[in-house]
Amino acid sequence: MDHIVTVQDAVTAFADFMEPTAAEMDAIEREMPVILADVELLDAHIVTLDRTPTELDNRRIRRARRRALAARVALLNRADASLPGGAA
Repeated sequence: MDHIVTVQDAVTAFADFMEPTAAEMDAIEREMPVILADVELLDAHIVTLDRTPTELDNRRIRRARRRALAARVALLNRADASLPGGAA
């Protein structure tokens, strides 16, 4: 006879003490513009999966790509500014 047993890690993986820390939440908040820009870029690509991209689709993808890159640059610039002594 086989016994059904729960795996302890699976049971406690979502326990209350496993919540993100304040530092982790701050990091997510700082990265949110990059995350949203990446979602916008992904949405632009998803629209063109089942059809040939039109010129409007291509412009939307280019615009979303530029926003994603700009968000990454802004995040990196903020990180460099927060380092002691300025950018290395």
